[in-house]
Amino acid sequence: MLRVEGIAVAPRAEALTFARFERDGQMHLLLVSSYGPDTVRGVDLTEATSERFDDPVTVFRVLGYEGVLLRALGGIDISVRREYLTLPVDLTGSHIAVGTNFPEHAQESEVTDGPFLFPKEVIPTAYNAPVSAGDALLDYEVELCFVTLDDLDLDVAPAHIGLTLCNDVTDRAKLLRSADPRNVTSGKGFTTAKSGTGYFPLGSLFVIPRDYRKFVSKLELKLWRNGAVMQQAMQSEAIWDFDALLRETKARKGLAWDHQHRAVPLPLAGNVIPARTGLLAGTPDGTIFQGIAKSAIARGLLDWLTGGWGKPVTHWIVERQIARERRLQRYLRPCEVVTIRVEEMGELRNPITA
Repeated sequence: MLRVEGIAVAPRAEALTFARFERDGQMHLLLVSSYGPDTVRGVDLTEATSERFDDPVTVFRVLGYEGVLLRALGGIDISVRREYLTLPVDLTGSHIAVGTNFPEHAQESEVTDGPFLFPKEVIPTAYNAPVSAGDALLDYEVELCFVTLDDLDLDVAPAHIGLTLCNDVTDRAKLLRSADPRNVTSGKGFTTAKSGTGYFPLGSLFVIPRDYRKFVSKLELKLWRNGAVMQQAMQSEAIWDFDALLRETKARKGLAWDHQHRAVPLPLAGNVIPARTGLLAGTPDGTIFQGIAKSAIARGLLDWLTGGWGKPVTHWIVERQIARERRLQRYLRPCEVVTIRVEEMGELRNPITA
């Protein structure tokens, strides 16, 4: 089992680190100073301000970086048990995600012409929320999630951006059945495969750096499956950085992806990404999916040659691959736990349920 340890918190001169917890039916906003094995310490900004702020985006928009620091000076330092932390920020239900943004993940996924974008349509859940496996081939993906603090014009880089962690959960069976094997980087099928209920748990902390480019460059993403490290990479290894994500989003204005029999565009209002939108920055290598097995290709081709001409050969290959994975049971199953921990960014601990 993964040992429970503390996590470093950035100095307040470098980044504002927020968490939220509920007490007596009231949401409280904590400006975090330390994140220990059992408790998180910080100033309760809800009690320290007459406005009773309970959301990090709102308090930052009203007070600004220095204003938050000033209000914290008059606050009382308290401790909150880690298990009482809730969703650290309120986001929309429409987000922008990038596929194969890390070179080694692109290689293991056998995608040679990425990265690419697609919408992710799901309401976030808390850092310790369970994820239901159901009949999915359930896969994990540790990702850094940029969050717009204000409506963001694609032609103007923001002075500040929010950051949190997320687990970009994916149903690989659904993705294999709905993706376009001849043009994976179209993003076809990705929205549907990644937008299931509970498929977007966020980290326990919400961070607003003073210099987000410098801050992001030092982050090391790590994910464990049942205590064993499965993914580990520096965010600086990503092909597209935040500025590139904005450029690529602008290049895809007017496009739409099919999701539940409706056309879904990237969340844009003209040239603007709305406030509280997540931009998922891609995952490193180490996912459960490692491409299509040669045996599935061979057997699927044989299925097609021996009477399956009514459907494309790719259909038979995909079904053989899914059948193979169900037999091997390599994907996430009930009673497993996926853990994500990143210094100065917090953690996720998602138990897998039936």
